[in-house]
Amino acid sequence: MSQPIRFHYRGAVHSVTDASPTRTVLQHLREDLHCTGTKEGCAEGDCGACTVVIGELQDDTLSLKAVNSCIQFLPTLDGRALFTVEDLKQPDDALHPVQQAMVECHGSQCGFCTPGFVMSLWGLYLKREDSGQQGAPCRKEIDDTLSGNLCRCTGYRPIIEAAQRMTELPPVTMAREPVTDALRTLRRDAPLHYEFDGRRFDAPSTLAQLAELRAEFPDATLLAGSTDVGLWVTKQLRELKHIIYLGQVADLQQVAEKDGMLEIGAGVTLETAYAAICGHYPQLNEMRQRFASLPIRNAGTLGGNVANGSPIGDSMPWLIALGAEVVLQSITGQRTLPLDQFYLGYQKKDLQPGEVVAAVRVPLPRPEVQFRTYKLSKRFDQDISAVCAAFALTLDGERVADVRIAFGGMAATPARALSAEGTLRGQVWDEATLEAAITAMEQDYAPLSDMRASASYRMRTAKNLLRRFWLETRTQAPLANADVNAYAALQTETQA
Repeated sequence: MSQPIRFHYRGAVHSVTDASPTRTVLQHLREDLHCTGTKEGCAEGDCGACTVVIGELQDDTLSLKAVNSCIQFLPTLDGRALFTVEDLKQPDDALHPVQQAMVECHGSQCGFCTPGFVMSLWGLYLKREDSGQQGAPCRKEIDDTLSGNLCRCTGYRPIIEAAQRMTELPPVTMAREPVTDALRTLRRDAPLHYEFDGRRFDAPSTLAQLAELRAEFPDATLLAGSTDVGLWVTKQLRELKHIIYLGQVADLQQVAEKDGMLEIGAGVTLETAYAAICGHYPQLNEMRQRFASLPIRNAGTLGGNVANGSPIGDSMPWLIALGAEVVLQSITGQRTLPLDQFYLGYQKKDLQPGEVVAAVRVPLPRPEVQFRTYKLSKRFDQDISAVCAAFALTLDGERVADVRIAFGGMAATPARALSAEGTLRGQVWDEATLEAAITAMEQDYAPLSDMRASASYRMRTAKNLLRRFWLETRTQAPLANADVNAYAALQTETQA
């Protein structure tokens, strides 16, 4: 029997029984509830005009995060709280400090994007409130917070000034306890099963329930963060008849260290996953910032990124270089597969009938392994890679004991440079060996030309990234002036 979708909204429990499972949160707000403060700019999670804040209980504590409502399906709100720009109105009709700061700093012109900026900044305001931080946020924190919000009128300087100004105004504290109490009452004894107009949405709460549903409905669409599947509906206009949602499966929300590996459940958000990984591999901090906007990282999952297997996905190259594994679950049990063996071809994975990605296992750092990852794209923030590279090198003295090289954007799948690796193993880590590996790389990839880069550019920059890695890790004397100049030129070219 179909159950209503229930979530906390505007101080009360809101129940929905008559909406399509693929109706977006934004559509419900604007068209059903006539709550039009939240705007639609792109319907694909890029511009941030639709930003809202979602609240949920984690270990019985309220967790709040900004997400794009234009690509989130309405049933994913079940058991959660939804906050829009209308919620910032104070009891005395005063503006919230975030809004007041935008007014004082002239951060709004046409006003269309303003609610999204306000909600992203409110997310930052709440985060700093929870952590007890004092004073204005730093520029890096502001830039990361607003990386998913686009403004076409004022430019960003007055908005950044508003982000600094908001902490100088008299504080407004959010009353969390009423929301926490409301969410406790929304907890379900059984998983959500929702149907409307011949379409179905199931939200299992355990891994066993998920495996049973997958075995029974192998053609159902698996939904995690909706940062890709959401666009199937909003841009490709697909009709999804049956969705199995992973976001309520508690077993998939865990991050743990086991047997020298960091195991990340397939339902762990990208923001949480990257935070955990960067704690071990600080070399990934730039990749974390550049991977996507904060609202996308707050919704999308590392497991979903791996299961999608896009040839230009930024997580797979460094995961493959580090020797990550993927844990696959079915009703018959689990099996573990090296990630570089998971991808069989474009959008083809080694998934047996009834299997789902349950977790990703990343080896913990070893002092002898030198690791780097680099991303090339037209924009620094929130852009798809033209080329993404990752290298993991183990030296025995001056000789290469082991090496793993992986690229995204160079083939139909994220793939290792096996010929280049074979050329390097057992050889002295010097320039002659490097040049041989660079030549061998031409046997590993036959990149395509597309709107992001030409095939020749991809091959040239892939070779240059290997050279950059060598310059950063070579065992010879410190870089000579000529090498410093060459390295600077490489950095300029590969960041272009």
